[in-house]
Amino acid sequence: MVTGSAGFIGGHVADALRAAGHDVVGLDVRHRTDARDTGDVRHGTDAGSAEDVRHRADAGDAHDRWHTADVRDATALDELLPGVDMVVHQAAKVGLGVNVSDLPDYTSVNAHGTAVLLAAMARHTIAHLILASSMVIYGEGRYTCTAHGPTRPAPRSVQDLENGRFDPACPRCGEPLTHAVIEEDARPDPRNAYASTKLAQEHLAANWARETGGRVAALRYHNVYGPRMPRDTPYAGVAAIFRSALEAGRAPAVFEDGRQLRDFVHVRDVARANLAALSAPVRPGELRAWNIASGTPHTVGDLAEALASERGGPSPRVTGEYRLGDVRHIVASPGRAAAELGFRAEIGFEAGMKEFARS
Repeated sequence: MVTGSAGFIGGHVADALRAAGHDVVGLDVRHRTDARDTGDVRHGTDAGSAEDVRHRADAGDAHDRWHTADVRDATALDELLPGVDMVVHQAAKVGLGVNVSDLPDYTSVNAHGTAVLLAAMARHTIAHLILASSMVIYGEGRYTCTAHGPTRPAPRSVQDLENGRFDPACPRCGEPLTHAVIEEDARPDPRNAYASTKLAQEHLAANWARETGGRVAALRYHNVYGPRMPRDTPYAGVAAIFRSALEAGRAPAVFEDGRQLRDFVHVRDVARANLAALSAPVRPGELRAWNIASGTPHTVGDLAEALASERGGPSPRVTGEYRLGDVRHIVASPGRAAAELGFRAEIGFEAGMKEFARS
């Protein structure tokens, strides 16, 4: 079963599973042909356009079962889970959100929805879960101080952000920090509602694994982009926001100074990572996590420039604006995924942006 199967990532994962010969039970709060390219995620999906979703429907075969249901609906899960031997949990309310009014929805969909799913899996003795986690659980990435070594910076203050001081400083000496690669053993430090609920998903899944002897492969996606990505909404990723601006003839508005680092990974690579996780080396009763990333970070400014170049402008505009829940730099190590899953991203930044700019 793939939850969130009408969504951006979930749809690609379901396609990849079917192409590999698996029978897929798809579950999403909306019917595939009802999805719209607004990226409406109020009920836990990040759907692509109606055309994309309809294409997936037409490409299906008689062995696949697709169902419109909410992951929080225990009755629906009890009807659909018999015969399922593995769950790939992609359904979530995504994005940074608008303000604290989003807290109940994030908690309901991401935390409560996962709890309902896990309880249903226990009832039906399904012992294998692939969980779509996220790099946002790390908060600020890993940093070092010349004087004090590895350092976890405090949340950036409003005063510093207002004054254009975007890079975190050492909390002990106040000197600038140098960003470093973050690995899966880093202590979580979620800094917004989405991050907190994604970490809650991992905790709940780990609890389920310990109590049932189940196995959890937690895939910590970094900044995913690619075809079928939702259009510009308050919950969309920065790549979608920039592309929508360019489609409308507007310059992409780059927050802060544009130098914040991210790892942009193509959605088809993410789907391949899910296939690799089917045979992940996870012991019964264990949750094990992997960074799913390209291993080649770029700045947000690089992203805006690449998309503007592919579409012929207009050039990005650096605004100095900020969002308090954003973090500055997060640079991933994909080494564990390479060593243990055999996963390496195949689609480079330039090729991926060329496709995405016109998709």
